[in-house]
Amino acid sequence: MSNAKVLPLIDPAEGQGVSPCCPPLAERPMTAEEARTAAPMFKALGDPVRLRLFSAVASHEGGEACVCDISDVGVSQPTVSHHLKKLKEAGLLTSERRGTWVYYRVEPSVLGAMGKLLALPAVR
Repeated sequence: MSNAKVLPLIDPAEGQGVSPCCPPLAERPMTAEEARTAAPMFKALGDPVRLRLFSAVASHEGGEACVCDISDVGVSQPTVSHHLKKLKEAGLLTSERRGTWVYYRVEPSVLGAMGKLLALPAVR
């Protein structure tokens, strides 16, 4: 059973792959609505433990990680669970329970959307 949810950071354009919630930061100033959409992602990643957990999942072999493999980040297991929950709420991770363990995944579309948001404008 999957606990996957629709990720708020992306707005897939038909046939064009992933497009971010907002234009690249260097393209133009964000509107208030765009900033409200993107801020939860940056807020979630602004915590060092969450950033380490996100990196551990994103870089894990096969693109997903069991919580049992990523929980050694210097905080207690309940705190790890809290931080993983915050990453899920921000739309950065999805999870799936398999038996007694929960597996976390960073969807490729999330990484693509983040990359486009932080992309530099094309040089003309």
